[in-house]
Amino acid sequence: MPSYMIVTATISDRETFLAGYGAKVASLVEAFGGKYLMRAPGVQLLEGHFGDGGSVVISEWPSREAALAFWKSPEYGAARTLRQGVAECQVLLIEAPAIAG
Repeated sequence: MPSYMIVTATISDRETFLAGYGAKVASLVEAFGGKYLMRAPGVQLLEGHFGDGGSVVISEWPSREAALAFWKSPEYGAARTLRQGVAECQVLLIEAPAIAG
């Protein structure tokens, strides 16, 4: 069953974030079998405490195990350090069946 990783982020230095973390992680997502469904800055807050201008990233994975293999890999662990000090993130993982169209 496919799984989805949903990331919400408040980025204080977008240029540094994209040049370091963003560039490195994009190739890792693909290498571990994931694909991006959305990478979007400029969130408009309608309710809650997330904040205007945040970013949302949604990636699809063939399974929960594939997503966790990416998340727990030493390669991603090293890349994750590149966002320290420039982004506050929340990361969710959910397993869900595909929605019939």
